[in-house]
Amino acid sequence: MRQALGEAGWHNYSLFLRDDGLLVGYVETTDFPRALERMAANDVNSRWQAEMAGFFEGVPGRKADEQIVPLAQVFYLP
Repeated sequence: MRQALGEAGWHNYSLFLRDDGLLVGYVETTDFPRALERMAANDVNSRWQAEMAGFFEGVPGRKADEQIVPLAQVFYLP
């Protein structure tokens, strides 16, 4: 999975989980829609989605990676 993410353009990928179940991810990529598309086409991702489905709540019939909602950046200090 790690290799597949890197090859799809995902870099510095982190997930953060709050006690109430809120999951927030952080990833650096030059083209987020393309990175999602490339992962969706990868068999490694399909296997991961199937194995991890029970850990995610959301829209029935949609995989966890199909429910990602990008957050707007409101502050950046280089």
